[in-house]
Amino acid sequence: MNIRNFSIIAHIDHGKSTLADRILQITAAISEREFHEQMLDDMDLERERGITIKSSAVRLKYTAKDGREYLLNLIDTPGHVDFTYEVSKSIAACEGALLLVDAAQGIEAQTVANLYMAMEHNLVIIPVVNKIDLSNAEPERVKKDIANFLQIDKEEVLLASAKEGTGTIDVLESIVKRIPPPAGSESNPLQGLIFDSSYDTYKGAVIYIRIMNGAVSKGDQIRMMRMGKQYEVQEIGVFTPKAKAIDKLHCGEVGYLACNIRDAGKIEIGDTITSVAEPAKEPLPGYKKLRPMVYSGIYPVNNKDFASLKDAMAKLRLSDASFQYEPESSAALGFGFRCGFLGLLHMEIIQERLEREYDLNLIISTPSVIYKVVKKDGGLMDVDNPSKMPPVNFIQEIREPYVTAYIITPSDSIGTVMQLTESRRGEYISTEYIGEDKAKLIYRMPLSEIIVDFYDKIKSITRGYGSLDYELLDYRRGDMVKLDIVLNGEPFDALSMIIHRDKAQFKGRAIVDKMKELVPRQLFEVAIQAAIGGNIIARSTVRPLKKHVTGKCYGGDITRKRKLWEKQKAGKKKMKQFGTVQIPQEAFIAALKA
Repeated sequence: MNIRNFSIIAHIDHGKSTLADRILQITAAISEREFHEQMLDDMDLERERGITIKSSAVRLKYTAKDGREYLLNLIDTPGHVDFTYEVSKSIAACEGALLLVDAAQGIEAQTVANLYMAMEHNLVIIPVVNKIDLSNAEPERVKKDIANFLQIDKEEVLLASAKEGTGTIDVLESIVKRIPPPAGSESNPLQGLIFDSSYDTYKGAVIYIRIMNGAVSKGDQIRMMRMGKQYEVQEIGVFTPKAKAIDKLHCGEVGYLACNIRDAGKIEIGDTITSVAEPAKEPLPGYKKLRPMVYSGIYPVNNKDFASLKDAMAKLRLSDASFQYEPESSAALGFGFRCGFLGLLHMEIIQERLEREYDLNLIISTPSVIYKVVKKDGGLMDVDNPSKMPPVNFIQEIREPYVTAYIITPSDSIGTVMQLTESRRGEYISTEYIGEDKAKLIYRMPLSEIIVDFYDKIKSITRGYGSLDYELLDYRRGDMVKLDIVLNGEPFDALSMIIHRDKAQFKGRAIVDKMKELVPRQLFEVAIQAAIGGNIIARSTVRPLKKHVTGKCYGGDITRKRKLWEKQKAGKKKMKQFGTVQIPQEAFIAALKA
């Protein structure tokens, strides 16, 4: 059987899922009755947002024009900067990639990032200009830009409209002609790369695997080479795109295994499976260990849900290896988890998946990056949570993470994008022009300035045409301070943050003003303050609900009224002393975006 393993890489919304749909239809992998748009995006969340979150693998049969039948393994990938890890996993399991570029928007930052990743793995790149049916499409210009960028002949770039099906046959013909068959041999000892996994209530953990050498059959005894665990294969199958059980996976094929593994922590993405009877000498290289960029606390609204949240996180981590978590507790919110994410969209998606798929009600604390704190005694500590920050008199210096940011923008927006980047403490490096009307700006800037709303601001400034990608550079000394939000004299640790001193006053004022609007009024006055150490830098007051205690007094001496007012004042003072203020979820989100 002639096998071809390929993935589709592109910037977000350049038509990956639509092209995958057309390929499924042309290869008759799905009947017209069962077909729906975004076939491989099986999460409700993916369809609602129109983005791919999880990579998915599907096996197709295609009879080429030369009359030969080919087995195609398509691994669909996400396009957003936060899901780069999903893309890297897919690329490692393939020999080739379709590079999809929108005919109207041209080359974007994430297109470039994913392309470099594919080139590092020596993948064969097939460039495709998609959406040529759009009224504002400029296929010839984009074709020329891609040819210049890849330093290839312009005729090697394919034109297609995935929506209308134009050029899809040419794409399939290029896949079977240009992409090489998988290397490896069935006579070698078994080596299978675990590139993904999911959880099934009946089967336990389902392992997605690409066989690099050897073959695996139902009933075989296998070992995870890094984890050292041994299992019996209960079920083997492929996705067509529905799961279909088979007896054996041969060298070069992509499919799944189920071994009745109930503990999600026993599987490591990037691990190698081998046979117990005839083991391989060494594991496959696997994946680069990924460090989360953004940290935040996730807490159940009701503390009784803590065990359910713990179980949900373990299952969710099976299908998203880039998500990390560990238990923590907060004085304000009780028991929860400190979680690591690749970015803010990743954090938002994880929260929505936990709430929808596991029926949980959650609170998310303010996101933070990892700071390195050099103490006066010479010690170095990583701080991913503002509550772990040592007292000021113990700190010699605080180092913050810097990234190299690549911003692709239309030429007419360069000035405003540079203005925005410099207001976020960006340090200009260079400008490169891509084609006639697009430029790539390179900046060095603090990661903390990017994670919240920088991407959204770039999009709005450039009318949706701008894009951003970044990679971690190093840690640099910064004038950072811990900003506390204090409610009625009590620090509310879930809203604490580490921020640059120059921006602390402005940020503190924005948060307290926003929270004043969102914290419900109590029977007592609520003081909301922003503080650095012992210094209050901003304050807002939520006025108390009034009760007309003298409404029933008709006439008589004023002292009667004074006595009632004094009694009310004492009561309010006591309430303020013992009363607790409930912070609604909107207040957290507003504080996050203030």
